[in-house]
Amino acid sequence: MATRNLSIREATPADAEIIADFNSRIALETEGMHLPPKVVKPGVRALLADRSKGRYWVAETDSRVVGQIMVTYEWSDWRNGMIWWIQSVYVHGEYRRSGVFSTLYRHVESLARQDPQVCGIRLYVERGNARAQRTYESLGMTRTDYRVMQSMFTGDDQC
Repeated sequence: MATRNLSIREATPADAEIIADFNSRIALETEGMHLPPKVVKPGVRALLADRSKGRYWVAETDSRVVGQIMVTYEWSDWRNGMIWWIQSVYVHGEYRRSGVFSTLYRHVESLARQDPQVCGIRLYVERGNARAQRTYESLGMTRTDYRVMQSMFTGDDQC
């Protein structure tokens, strides 16, 4: 589907429902994980209410939200600067391969480059997701030698 009149704007609390829905779709598509609405919805609302946690931007066409991108922050003492981590990327199926993600990415990249505290952008991608890796590389991102390690704390209402 063509993305005429695509616009990018910072998300507002009014976007919480669509963002939570998109996050649930991301989790199901990429990890086969069902996100509990009682966790993901308040999580989205918390970020939208507190910019120190991160920021969302949404892509709209014809007044319809068709994509999203989120940034969280990591302070790098090695670089004396902030690294923006891209997360929660989603483009509605009807709008994939039509420039929505690259428009979202370029918007975020432009904002990051304008902020003297920001020294770079990172994201993590599934090892087997070659299509996404090619997309990120086409936007100028490079692979690193790092692997992501984690220790998640699980419980009724956590992670």
